[in-house]
Amino acid sequence: MFMLTIFETKKVRAQKLHLKNLVALAKADGVISEAELELIYKAGERNGLKTYEMDSLIADTEAGDIEAASNDADRFDQIFDLVQLMLADGAINDEEMDFCIQIAQKLGFRKAIVGVLVRKISMSLANGQAKSSIKEEAENFLTF
Repeated sequence: MFMLTIFETKKVRAQKLHLKNLVALAKADGVISEAELELIYKAGERNGLKTYEMDSLIADTEAGDIEAASNDADRFDQIFDLVQLMLADGAINDEEMDFCIQIAQKLGFRKAIVGVLVRKISMSLANGQAKSSIKEEAENFLTF
């Protein structure tokens, strides 16, 4: 069973929570596509998690099972990766979009701008814009 333990550093705990949020979004439409799984495993690998840890995390995470990040940079990274995951299978459905918007609100983004933020990130990604550029533009209309 995937667990956060007292022996983990804050950084490792934050990375696992971030990946857990990605898995929860991938499960929002009831099916985790191959493209979504690939993105999740790459994110896990990038954060130093072993395959068996990712397998456990995926198995133990339910759709809608979300926890917020503790700082502004991590919150933006989470919403960015969530939108990227939402786009991974090539089809954005209403459940994924609604879930992504709910997560953005839970991460502390103001309700009035959540939909705009999610759509801005998704359109920018679809246009091939770099993450740093998207973050810079988002900061212009966000108050972190």
